[in-house]
Amino acid sequence: METRVVVTGIGLVTPIGLDRKSTWKALLNGESGIDFISSFDAEGFTSRIAAEVKGFEPAGLLGKKEARRLDRFSQFAAVASLEALDHAGLRMECEDADRVAVMIGSGVGGIITITDQHTVLQSRGPTRVSPFLVPMMLPDMASGSVSMMIGAKGPNFSIVSACATGADSIGEAAEMIRRGRIDVALAGGTEAAICPIGVAGFNSCMALSTRNDDPKAASRPFDAGRDGFVLGEGAGVLVIESEEHARERGATVIAELAGYGASSDAHHVTQPHPEGEGAARAMNHALAQAALQPEDVSYINAHGTSTPLNDKFETIAMKRVFGDHAYKVPISSTKSMTGHLLGAAGGIEAAFAAMSISESAIPPTINLEEPDPDCDLDYTPHMPKRGRVPTAMSNVFGFGGHNASLLFREAVN
Repeated sequence: METRVVVTGIGLVTPIGLDRKSTWKALLNGESGIDFISSFDAEGFTSRIAAEVKGFEPAGLLGKKEARRLDRFSQFAAVASLEALDHAGLRMECEDADRVAVMIGSGVGGIITITDQHTVLQSRGPTRVSPFLVPMMLPDMASGSVSMMIGAKGPNFSIVSACATGADSIGEAAEMIRRGRIDVALAGGTEAAICPIGVAGFNSCMALSTRNDDPKAASRPFDAGRDGFVLGEGAGVLVIESEEHARERGATVIAELAGYGASSDAHHVTQPHPEGEGAARAMNHALAQAALQPEDVSYINAHGTSTPLNDKFETIAMKRVFGDHAYKVPISSTKSMTGHLLGAAGGIEAAFAAMSISESAIPPTINLEEPDPDCDLDYTPHMPKRGRVPTAMSNVFGFGGHNASLLFREAVN
């Protein structure tokens, strides 16, 4: 009998909320977390807007000493993981630590620490560079720090697949559960790349929106006036476990993670495949693993970056997979509110897909004022949809041609 994988805990730190409840409420209310950059002086930058996490105070949860030794991306991961554990009611002292994995990825890693310490090197010399530079900058250190913090001794590593990182981390952790290697995993993604070099880099490759006069309207997936994505930050971590393990410990199941698909476009370093071929294969792999038909899908949380090419080609991919059902299934891009969290996108959006099932609601796509004729599906503009959501798919696609799709469904009682 195949091992079922279920979601029992969710932890979120996002530009629209410091935990899962506040984030979900803001999401359904259509609130944007995008504003003028406050963490550094962005005067002179082509794009001067971002989706920053506001009011984040990690020292209160992690302790001053521990927080000081973690880059911001690792702080996000640690706080989200603690919430996910609490939500799942998982007590490590009751677990076989060797069968608890941590797989929290980051697409960029500690870029804030790297740039800060490079400034120290240039201005004060090599002997003044922090001894914590290396452990703070490594992309795997979010996962490693969480493992040490909670005492998880199972597999512990960081997948890096650009914007698909969070989803791939969750999907591969689920595969380890299905193979019987582990019982439980904390899995997801985290990112903190809103710093001068991060914003300048994405500006230089013309990926970011330059709608500086109206930040909250800048992220407008599937809209004819979209001009690029808005950089976001935060973390999304899920507790996933075998259904048998969850039932044995009396956990409340949020949703079943029924399918995972991954593929490569093998096409271009930044542009998605123009026919949506790779994205379609990832979705089809997820459907096949879940033993579901396209018409069984009730909601799609799209990658929906608000870039001209991604939204068009993702629409083509969804039509390839879902055929006529593509015009019937509700779709939304929550990046219209959170911005694009890069390696954390798959983590928070997987959480949104699972919560759409448990909370019986589909978040909207805000700022969709003038639909692009090439994007002619139901993108749930402006207002959420209420009602039962039996199945939900979350898609993420990354630079390098990485594609990942996760498929959730109502848990079997």
